[in-house]
Amino acid sequence: MNIDPTDFRRALGCFPTGIAVVTTADTDGTPAGITVSSFNSVSLEPPLILWSIDRTAACFAVFAEAGHFAVNVLSRAELPLVSRFAQPGGNKFAGLTLRRGIGGVPILPDFAACFQCSTEHRYDGGDHLILVGRVLALDDHDKDPLIYHRGLYHERGGEL
Repeated sequence: MNIDPTDFRRALGCFPTGIAVVTTADTDGTPAGITVSSFNSVSLEPPLILWSIDRTAACFAVFAEAGHFAVNVLSRAELPLVSRFAQPGGNKFAGLTLRRGIGGVPILPDFAACFQCSTEHRYDGGDHLILVGRVLALDDHDKDPLIYHRGLYHERGGEL
């Protein structure tokens, strides 16, 4: 049976997800980042998470080779970062005060939670690459996450 990609995407929109910006640095230390909604927990022991990146993403090669990355889970206050990091090209980090985490990975100035990871596994996922990370450090700012559902952004309690 053939599944229409538009129908598939619409049906996937029934499942609310959080929004995160995943960051890393290339071998020269230049930061790279991308907005994702494909973030999930995998294991508590050891602490593993996963996310996936489209093979056509401008920063695909950097993430495909990265030894470390950070998942910055966004809150409502970080809504402007969603479109900034979803766009190809440009200096997505301009004007942001970053700190460097494990492996030199850039950490956003604010977030709901941040998971600093080493790349544990890479799996073929069709038009995406699935990256499994071992969580080496985490920060939880006790903020409600930004939620994406049916093409709209929400926060706990309602639509934005």
